[in-house]
Amino acid sequence: MEALQNIRERRSIRQYKDIPVTAEQITQIVEAARFAPTWKNSQTVRYHAVLDKALKDRIAAEGTLNFSKNGSNIRSAAALVVLTTVDGIAGYEPDGSPTTTKGAHWQSFDAGIACQTFCLAAHDLGLGTLIMGIFDEPKIRELLRIPDGESISALIAVGYADTAPNAPKRKETSELLQIIE
Repeated sequence: MEALQNIRERRSIRQYKDIPVTAEQITQIVEAARFAPTWKNSQTVRYHAVLDKALKDRIAAEGTLNFSKNGSNIRSAAALVVLTTVDGIAGYEPDGSPTTTKGAHWQSFDAGIACQTFCLAAHDLGLGTLIMGIFDEPKIRELLRIPDGESISALIAVGYADTAPNAPKRKETSELLQIIE
């Protein structure tokens, strides 16, 4: 798939077909996503892939802060990827001092780039994704035994789309772009 087409056609998928996603497919997606740029090439993003239905359903029930839509999305998807970042590296010097006034902002920035790259790679392989930000970090950390020193940045539902939603209305380029010559 052409890159611009992939960007234009990728959608947030909230309903999935009952078709499994394999560890090999997730590996192939992460193989592509690992090329996402990061702060000083720090490569601090990690992917915790949950293919086990019972564990995925437990996360849906206990790890979504009672936000039923996320619970439903997680249960519907064949897989759940918990995207984390290693703390204290992006935006910082080796001695721990912030490199810029943005400090830890770069950790989230790197996670966002990696998350979008993951979703575009999944779409290219025919899989749908949904990025979710409402979650109970301590509960998910406990359930997945996420190491200390990693922060959960996003949950990503992964599966075969049951519907093909239309693109939501977008602002015109002229509203978003200022060219200074």
